[in-house]
Amino acid sequence: MKYLITTIILFLFTFGNAQTTISGKVVDNKNQPIIGANVYLEGTYDGATTIEDGKFSFTTEEKGTQNLIISFLSFETKTIVDDVSKLSNLQIKLREDVETLDAVVLSAGTFEASDNSKVSVLKPLDVVTTASALGDFVGALQTLPGTSNVAEDGRLFVRGGGADETQIFIDGIRVFTPYSPTTNNIPTRGRYSPFLFDGITFSTGGYSSEFGQALSSVLLLNTIDEPDQEKTDIGIMTVGAALGNTQKWEKSSLSFNATYINLAPYLAVFKDRNDWETPYQGAQGETVFRQRLNNGMLKFYAAFDTSKFELTQEDINLEEGLDFKLNNDNFYLNTSYRGSLGNSWSLQTGLSYTYAETDLGIQTSDIKDIENSIHAKFKLRKRFSSRFKLSFGAEQFITDFDENFKDGSIDATYGYKNNITAGFAEADLIFSKKLALKVGLRADYSSIFSTTDIAPRAAIAYKSSENGQFSLAYGNFFQNPNSAVLKFEQNLKAQKTSHYILNYQYVNDGKIFRAEAYRKDYDNLVKFDTQFENFDTNFNSSGNGYAQGMDLFWRDNTSIKNVDYWVSYSYLDTERNHRNFETSAQPNFATNHNLSVVGKYWIEDWKSQVGLSYGFSSGRPYTNPNTNDFLSERTKAFNSLSVNWAYLLSPQKILYFSVNNVLGFRNINGYQYADTPDFNGQFNRRALTPAADQFFFVGFFWTISDDGTDNQLDNL
Repeated sequence: MKYLITTIILFLFTFGNAQTTISGKVVDNKNQPIIGANVYLEGTYDGATTIEDGKFSFTTEEKGTQNLIISFLSFETKTIVDDVSKLSNLQIKLREDVETLDAVVLSAGTFEASDNSKVSVLKPLDVVTTASALGDFVGALQTLPGTSNVAEDGRLFVRGGGADETQIFIDGIRVFTPYSPTTNNIPTRGRYSPFLFDGITFSTGGYSSEFGQALSSVLLLNTIDEPDQEKTDIGIMTVGAALGNTQKWEKSSLSFNATYINLAPYLAVFKDRNDWETPYQGAQGETVFRQRLNNGMLKFYAAFDTSKFELTQEDINLEEGLDFKLNNDNFYLNTSYRGSLGNSWSLQTGLSYTYAETDLGIQTSDIKDIENSIHAKFKLRKRFSSRFKLSFGAEQFITDFDENFKDGSIDATYGYKNNITAGFAEADLIFSKKLALKVGLRADYSSIFSTTDIAPRAAIAYKSSENGQFSLAYGNFFQNPNSAVLKFEQNLKAQKTSHYILNYQYVNDGKIFRAEAYRKDYDNLVKFDTQFENFDTNFNSSGNGYAQGMDLFWRDNTSIKNVDYWVSYSYLDTERNHRNFETSAQPNFATNHNLSVVGKYWIEDWKSQVGLSYGFSSGRPYTNPNTNDFLSERTKAFNSLSVNWAYLLSPQKILYFSVNNVLGFRNINGYQYADTPDFNGQFNRRALTPAADQFFFVGFFWTISDDGTDNQLDNL
């Protein structure tokens, strides 16, 4: 009897606590076993690790439907939901995690300057420590391949495109007047300080369908999301002074920068080739307010600047020279929101407003321009999985431009109003860590032309090795003519380009190599029949052209201790038949060869960073009226070597020196010819040279911060 009772108890215990064996094999997409993968039942301690052949086995007392989790580094985690009785002899295939650092990146036509990007050819620090840039983000980007050196202008000329073919955005919202106004032969600068930005994306072509009204390039500036600490920045310079402050609270922060520039003291010591009656004076202020919400970030960015100057410039046709004066006021307001809506949806929206007023005096003529512009944008993004993401949205551009011209008895007012309504959609398809595709479509309706332009775009990237990848991009891009044309004529078409890009990129241990070949075809370019656009000009949209070439980039910051350098080279072949061109020709802003070398060296014993920047460009075309050929002659090559030195007097005090064109190369930007020939029948000329061959800069910068170590080295 006792034996029977014992047998029954053992039977009940065994079957009352029966265990189930869970087993199987884990492999990758090539059916190779994965060793060391974690396999477990969610919410329990029951699990195992795969062995050499990828197999696993463990027992559990759990019953019913359970979640079996399989995970391994660089692979997507997989979940199998089933009854435990069916979780045996499983054949499990894991997919690669396409969001790892070594995954393929769509890079055709795009340069990143960000601390947060997977691949950055530049860092924010580089934008303001490049010797030739003088703290201007546009100047730093001119050391990248794809740009042409137009020293007397100062704006971005990209792959055979004019400066107005590049558009600039702050936090995804358009900036309509990104450059300070200037006059002939004096380069402009970007209006906005690099101090408030922590990321820059420079697309030299083939960019996303999210961005329109740009034929050649877009430059995306992202303001800082969260400052590190409260601080005050003070700057005293040979050309003016600067003051900045940041206040930080639990979920919000406020930053501002103010700058005053007056070139009168500098020009009193270093005279240039102009006769200044009122040297350049300018004041600039910027502020960013950030509010972190439960599911996103709200930002308000505002910038105001004012400038004025008056001078007389040499002119071969005017014995007394050309009198020129300028007064400009510019205000820019940008509000943006970026956040999550839940269920893998995200929202990005924003609104910008620009007011620009410019008063020009040219000899006896007085010209007043007033521009009011608005950009509103709404974008939704859905993340269906790590392999498929869809974004779509709409935006509105509104421009109201008026100009008043007075000269003697002439008093004329003219201008234009234009609304552009656009919609876009784009899908990201990640097939594996080695293969990715982006396809998009954009449509722009312009009220001034009453037409809709459809622009398909696509890019594909393939990772050919552990460190190398290839990318291809294609797209159509449209842009309305600029205000110099539209203020006189609106019966035109949107200008068009088609981009074709092949890119190879290699990234390994602080080294980046990029090679990119491209082709651009232009259609519907504006042509006219006078020397410059004016009241009597006849306009049409029959112009065309092409640009093709090769860009090379190499950067290395690890091979030589304390040395960081990059080298850029561009070859450009381009012709256009536009504006008042007699025939197709290389435009005078395009250079066939461009070379840039930038180097930086940290000297620990001196607590100093020294830098140099060398730029070379082949000669630019010009027309000699003493011949019968159009744009057939070339200026001599451009050369410039700039150096800088930042010395830390203490952890928070910096003394900074820089010299542009330290060797004093006498560069020639082109020639101006007389309107009439001399008694020998020859047209005399004068060389168009920079106002000054060199520029010297000295500044003292002091930071007052909580940690006592923060300084402005990253702003110099």
